[in-house]
Amino acid sequence: MAIPANAAAASLSFPVINMEKLETEERGAAMEVIRAACENWGFFELLNHGISHELMDEVERVSKAHYAACREEQFKEFAGKTLEAGEKGADVKDVDWESTFFVRHLPASNLADLPDLDHRYRLLMKEFASEIEKLAEKVLDLLCENLGLEQGYLKRAFAGSRGPTFGTKVSSYPPCPRPDLVDGLRAHTDAGGVILLFQDDQVSGLQLLKDGAWVDVPPMRHAIVVNIGDQLEVITNGRYKSVMHRVLTRRDGNRMSLASFYNPGADAVIFPAPALVEELSEEEAERAGSAVYPRFVFGDYMKLYLLHKFEAKEPRFQAMKADAAAIATA
Repeated sequence: MAIPANAAAASLSFPVINMEKLETEERGAAMEVIRAACENWGFFELLNHGISHELMDEVERVSKAHYAACREEQFKEFAGKTLEAGEKGADVKDVDWESTFFVRHLPASNLADLPDLDHRYRLLMKEFASEIEKLAEKVLDLLCENLGLEQGYLKRAFAGSRGPTFGTKVSSYPPCPRPDLVDGLRAHTDAGGVILLFQDDQVSGLQLLKDGAWVDVPPMRHAIVVNIGDQLEVITNGRYKSVMHRVLTRRDGNRMSLASFYNPGADAVIFPAPALVEELSEEEAERAGSAVYPRFVFGDYMKLYLLHKFEAKEPRFQAMKADAAAIATA
């Protein structure tokens, strides 16, 4: 059965936090919006987050120009073949209508190795990454505060031996004449920790799954969208949930997306925070089954995720739990 389209009321109530309120007497109310968003949505949007509008505007301009100059013709070849196959009856639902490249920032940058990026773009991406990294760590500390964890707990949980893994996926979702044939990006949860998205404010398409229906993530000028990854679900013992999301294709508009993933290091050992296992209420314990999430190495989870990205997350967690049990009894 198809999942219903988004409800307008849900979109209207999408959680948005003005971070300037965190420095005022309205801090408590803003923190409550963040808490409720993490527990009930898995997504929220930040305004006045400290990244300059001028930098965001220039990153957007240069990213769109780079696509037009360096990636558009290659995408047109892919698009033509995909549409031809789909119109002949082939199932093309297992491909994504996107043009993308990945910029790695930590533990070591690959900016100098990426072809087709001019000097200006490299400098902008370096500056943008630095600002997004600071914001990601600020968000993690806000989550710690709401969870009752000591400041820095989540950052340390992600660290591993070489610090976090951090990178930006730069994507374009060009116009598609047959949105019924193919999605921009198939539904999935994100494997990692916390994801910060700078998305096009003119062209929509991002949706999340809430209460059995697809809900639009509203484009907002100079906003940063935050979503919870699978690892935060594990560390919070299910208090915060990663949620399925997707990108729809559109007949008009080329949607820009810069998704920055602040993830654990490859050798980081991920497990529920002891304080969140011990302090479950009776109702929460019954619902969650106490420590329902396994202990595992993030790199091992990523290997499994790459094979099953566009499937439900629960079997991935169960597989990691089975592996941990097998090791414990060996």
